[in-house]
Amino acid sequence: MKHILVVDDSPTIRKAIRRILEQLGHKVEEVGDGQEAIDRLEAGGRFDAILCDIDMPNVDGLAFLGALPNHPRISPPPIIMCTTHTSFDKISLALTLGASEYIMKPFDGDIIASKLDACGVT
Repeated sequence: MKHILVVDDSPTIRKAIRRILEQLGHKVEEVGDGQEAIDRLEAGGRFDAILCDIDMPNVDGLAFLGALPNHPRISPPPIIMCTTHTSFDKISLALTLGASEYIMKPFDGDIIASKLDACGVT
């Protein structure tokens, strides 16, 4: 069982991802934006992976990735970005900022499992 943090402003999306991850046998925690994720990590939260939306109010996924180097106590696990963007611009930026993988919405359990596996989280 792996411990995974889900970062998304939509409670509905978080619930759907939680359901998929729990069916895959993982423990899940949820937060609503990038700042909450940073706070959780700064407080000592240890995760095997993070699934993070790109578009969120307050601190979005790209700002979250960009802020991580400013927090030396955080050693982030693999980060998989979730997006509805079909343009590669934001995806490319996310990968440049340190994301390990990305998932296009909508997705299913097979896609999430394959991305986790690609990141070494099995």
